[in-house]
Amino acid sequence: MTSDTRRLIADPEAQTAIWFLGVLSQVRVSGEQTGGAFSLTDNLARRGDASPVHVHERDDEMFLVLDGELRVLVGDSEHTAGPGTAAVLPRRVSHAYVVTSSTARFLSLHTPAGFEQFAAEVGRPAPALTLPPEPVQRPDFAVLAKTAARHGIALLGPPPRPSW
Repeated sequence: MTSDTRRLIADPEAQTAIWFLGVLSQVRVSGEQTGGAFSLTDNLARRGDASPVHVHERDDEMFLVLDGELRVLVGDSEHTAGPGTAAVLPRRVSHAYVVTSSTARFLSLHTPAGFEQFAAEVGRPAPALTLPPEPVQRPDFAVLAKTAARHGIALLGPPPRPSW
């Protein structure tokens, strides 16, 4: 980070909110604000929401579960992640998650930044700080994969199936 971005107060009114693949994702700190060093999002998701199995080529990711429960797949292992659990997901290691509680709220930190730009391209600005309407159909995987690849993300497969 440059000396200009080390001291940052990100006022909630200046933060953006995106409806991204069924999730309300509030960009609390963007890469633009940190000189590309990192981004931090605050995510709210409902039961069954999940990410495709994927690999980040450029960034490391970390989840911090604030409320609810996720099942996190990383490499060849699976973990239950409840409140207070931190999941470190290094670049070039396959990972995914699925929400197993009625809702879950978790922070996602990406170093360096850039993931929030992918979310903005795939999603749409949230008109309210609520969960988006449930999708009628899943997004086209081939189109999603092509967009992800432009952001250094390789989609390896569909989201994990819920285990209930």
